Amino acid sequence: MKCIYYTLIFLLVTLMSCSNVSQPSDPIPEHETFKIQSKQAGEERIINVWTPANYKSNTDSLSVMYMADGGTKEDFPHIANTLAKLIKEHKIKPIILVGIENTQRRRDLTGFTEVAKDKEIAPVVGGSEKFRAFIKEELFPEIEKRYRTTSEKSIIGESASGLFVVETFFLAPEMFDNYIAFDPSLWWNNHYLVRTAKEHLAKFPSTDKRIWFAGSNAEDIAPFTKELAALLKSENRANIKWKFSDEPKEKHTTLFRATKEKAIIWALNKN
Repeated sequence: MKCIYYTLIFLLVTLMSCSNVSQPSDPIPEHETFKIQSKQAGEERIINVWTPANYKSNTDSLSVMYMADGGTKEDFPHIANTLAKLIKEHKIKPIILVGIENTQRRRDLTGFTEVAKDKEIAPVVGGSEKFRAFIKEELFPEIEKRYRTTSEKSIIGESASGLFVVETFFLAPEMFDNYIAFDPSLWWNNHYLVRTAKEHLAKFPSTDKRIWFAGSNAEDIAPFTKELAALLKSENRANIKWKFSDEPKEKHTTLFRATKEKAIIWALNKN
């Protein structure tokens, strides 16, 4: 009984933690910040946007990468700096990064749940549908109005944010072209997304999609990332290019930084 109790505590703490908050060694890059009064979210949201060094000196339109956990005290700095490094090294093409700063993280990044213990992690959970509507109906148009963009969109996230990435891949696959998820909290709602993956794939659009995901040695996550990989392999859909990075030597707290470069390179390079 005591073992089960500690397992449940670990699951809740994992989802409650605010991703891998950027360390002091991550300089905050030059960027722009604006606010949106969201009707979908029912609140004001802060948006941080990073553009490559030569964005202002040319007229090129660029693809866009979106991320939750996108505050300057969250994961925005280290992902922006990583993109800058990869662009400088000619490993990826120039891209715009859009970070969405958190207000109620556990509300926005979780879908519905029928599991009582899941509902104990925050006063409100299960708000991912509204958060997704905010991104699609309000944030996308605002970014397209303010910046020179192509139609290509990517999304990146870790832990609960990774759960949101995978949920969006299955429930609203048309929103993004490239999906990147690090240690997604697939245990949520009794691993609903993995249990229903075949059903969602049966309705999947015929357009090309790419999904890269990684699993650490976290006992609550590893079985489900592996199960998802096995399912994608058996389904073998021609329009879904996928890559599973099994990382048993990495912890939940180290996986993001350890694998982010290879994840971004694979997801953004189509050849």
